[in-house]
Amino acid sequence: MHSPPHAPARRWAVRVAAVLTAAVAFLATWAVAADAHGTVVDPASRNYGCWLRWGSDFQNPAMAQQDPMCWQAWQANPNAMWNWNGLYRMNLGGNFQAGIPNGQLCSGGHAESGRYNSLDTAGAWKTTDVRTSFTLKLLDQARHGADYLLVYVSRPGFDPTRQAPAWSDMQLLTRTAKFSPGEYYTVNLSVPGRTGRALVYTIWQASHLDQAFLLCSDVNFVS
Repeated sequence: MHSPPHAPARRWAVRVAAVLTAAVAFLATWAVAADAHGTVVDPASRNYGCWLRWGSDFQNPAMAQQDPMCWQAWQANPNAMWNWNGLYRMNLGGNFQAGIPNGQLCSGGHAESGRYNSLDTAGAWKTTDVRTSFTLKLLDQARHGADYLLVYVSRPGFDPTRQAPAWSDMQLLTRTAKFSPGEYYTVNLSVPGRTGRALVYTIWQASHLDQAFLLCSDVNFVS
């Protein structure tokens, strides 16, 4: 059976589309590296986790069933994942509750013209299993340093699968001392008696500018 005359052209178009998709992915990754900042890598922040799991396969429709919260994030704005290290706000002066409205904590108050708005969507985001004593790890690609980290955990009874957090839903665990510029900063945390799903919220106040990174990580407390 012979192929129709237009089949070679169709195959050529498919190959070109594949090359263009790979080129776009490469350029996006390069742009991230060129403008590096950082994020919480363990337990992974929402968009960093989506990038880790799907960055090399972000057009796979299986994501809609296997990882629906990441699927909606990729559909809303892929740059929220490609720029997983750029979720910050400038010049808040440490007054975070005034600058970031309730329900917008995970997007940093609609940071970067709404690029990260999908991260505010309530739902069953993939979680990282942690014990009630665990270590949080933040990657500072640009070695900005940190005046401090603020780390919060959602209060018992708050369900991040049903609603986006308000400040009243969050409990401050620690405010760290200053970190000199480096690649990683770690914080030892203890949340006695907790079980099940929770949200960890990290504010990284960088030292080089009044620049605050605002990072949601979904966890599951296990014994």
